[in-house]
Amino acid sequence: MKILVLAKQVPDTWQERELSLETGWVVRDGAAEPVPDEISERVMEVALGWRDAGADIEVVALTVGPEDSSKTLRKMLAMGADSAVQITDDALVGSDAVQTARVIAAAVEKEGADLVLAGTLSTDGGTGVVPAMVAELLERPYLPHAEAPELADGELTGTVATSDADVRAAVALPAVAGLTEKTAEPRFPNFKNIMAAKKKPLTVLSLADLGIAAGPAEAAYRSVMVSADTRPERAAGEKVTDDGTAAERLVEFLAGRGLV
Repeated sequence: MKILVLAKQVPDTWQERELSLETGWVVRDGAAEPVPDEISERVMEVALGWRDAGADIEVVALTVGPEDSSKTLRKMLAMGADSAVQITDDALVGSDAVQTARVIAAAVEKEGADLVLAGTLSTDGGTGVVPAMVAELLERPYLPHAEAPELADGELTGTVATSDADVRAAVALPAVAGLTEKTAEPRFPNFKNIMAAKKKPLTVLSLADLGIAAGPAEAAYRSVMVSADTRPERAAGEKVTDDGTAAERLVEFLAGRGLV
C-alpha cells in the first residue's frame, strides 16, 4: 500500500509573519523562517506509526511550493518517509485552493497512491478545503476532520466531531482523509535519520510533468487581491470609574459601536 502525505511549508508561527500589500499573499521570504506546518508533521507521524506497527506501507511525502520547500520534504524524509515528491513551477505562484487541489490530484494519480492524508487546516492560507477538493477531483471518498485514525482491512476509520456527537466513521480505500491536530505527537529525527534523508529519493516535478498546461488559462486559478491595507493602530481604551453611572456609560459605549 502506498500512502501519500501532503506536507506544507509555512512561515514559522513563532516569528513575525508578513502579508504583501501589493499581492495580498503571505511573504514567503520575509522575516519568518519557512518550516513544515506542524499539522503536516502530525499527519506524517500517523502514517509512519502504521508502518512501524508492521503494515506493508510505502510512505511518500508530497509538497507544492517554491524551490526551497524541499527543506520541508527533507524533514519528512528524516522523520521516516520512504521518498518525497516536490511540485514547483513559476506558474503556480499565487495559486488558489482549486489550482492547488488540481495539481495534487494529478500527482496522486501519477504516484498511484492508495490513501492521501492531509492536515485539515494550514497555518498560512487556512482555507481548510484542499483535501476535500482533492477527493472530489479523484472521485474518492473523503473522511473529514478525523481524529484517532485506524487503518485495517482496506478501510480507514476515524472519529469525526459533529455538533451533536463524536461519530466513528469509515471510508473504503482508495480514499482521502483530513486529520486534525489531535492525531499524533510527531517524532524528532535523530542525527542518523537526518543524514540518511539526504540519500532518499526526492523527485521534482513541474506542471508539464503532470500534464497540466501553464498557459493563460491557468492564471484564472490565482488569488486576486481586491484591496489591502495595514492594520490600524489599536486605540486607547476608555476607563470608567464607577460613580453610580458606570452601567449607563457602559451601555452608551457599546451602543455607540453597534454592539448592543
